[in-house]
Amino acid sequence: MNSHLQSLINWVQEQHLDIAYISNPTNINYFSGFYQEPEERVTALFVFPDQDPFLFTPALSIEAVKKAGWPYDVYGYLDHEDPFALIAEHIKERVAEPTSWGIEKDDLPVFRFEAIMKQFPSATFPADASRYIERAKLIKSPDEIALLEAAGREADQAFAAGFAALRTGITEQAVVAEINYTMMKAGVMNMSFDTIVQAGANAANPHGGPELNKIESGQMVLFDLGTVHKGYISDATRTVAFGPISDKQREIHQVCLEANLTAMDAARPGITAAELDKIARDIITKAGYGEYFNHRLGHGIGTSTHEFPSIMEGNDLVLEPGMCFSIEPGIYVPGFAGVRIEDCVHITPNGNEPFTHTTKELQTFSD
Repeated sequence: MNSHLQSLINWVQEQHLDIAYISNPTNINYFSGFYQEPEERVTALFVFPDQDPFLFTPALSIEAVKKAGWPYDVYGYLDHEDPFALIAEHIKERVAEPTSWGIEKDDLPVFRFEAIMKQFPSATFPADASRYIERAKLIKSPDEIALLEAAGREADQAFAAGFAALRTGITEQAVVAEINYTMMKAGVMNMSFDTIVQAGANAANPHGGPELNKIESGQMVLFDLGTVHKGYISDATRTVAFGPISDKQREIHQVCLEANLTAMDAARPGITAAELDKIARDIITKAGYGEYFNHRLGHGIGTSTHEFPSIMEGNDLVLEPGMCFSIEPGIYVPGFAGVRIEDCVHITPNGNEPFTHTTKELQTFSD
């Protein structure tokens, strides 16, 4: 049994639960090694305190579950069948009447919750598996860190492909297409999120995306991207210059770079998440751009792009070795330019190590 699944079983026992229902596809993968893209069909993991767990999937996925190496029972259903009626049958083979449930309260849709209640009207839900899972994922093992490092190397390859694609008149979306195509040819079939390329004023929208804007000389170009490597995620951002840029653009990049490098130098065991956020934020505020840094400094990373913890004001979590998260200060001046510089790191006994290594110094590209 893998250590993640054993930890979940231990939690079920400690919470005196009859059963835990894991519904989030990424978390099912974390505990079972099997990943199914979210869809309308039901995929679920059920775990018990003293019985073997089982996976429940559409019938067409059963062979994929076996191929993934799941060593316990897997049950399937056909599209015309009631999945929760079948789930109830398989649960009752193990526990006649489970009343105390753990569920992912952050994830379970209401209609599926109601389907449980229909089958088990005496069920109670005293334990939130979402809170347990975010804590369980907080400290990564050496094997997990190795997978995150591999994903980071792939992100560095993606940056190189994106920089090579820059030329006058190419659209942001076309650059994204070249990045994704290059990575697919290299065997990387999944990016960890929709690749972002934003140029000029479009980059001042921190939750925007690539458009049909044509990249022109004198613009700064923001690249935010990552890959999926054996279920683990990379996420990194670089902002470069295309052609000569103004002193103001250079200043914004330099301030953002100083904030990133200073925070990375400070990230080590013993500092709190809030203190780390403040270190970067103070640099940007002192330079006069505080109002343009409008998001947290970072987020956890692992099997999901955004995990616990948030590196932000008000979070007094003390950093420990094995924690993995992003450090991504940004400055977004509406109508002018946007700069973000991001690496994900893992905390070591004496500091931290980044997963990506593409230079963060301002690079200038041209035709």
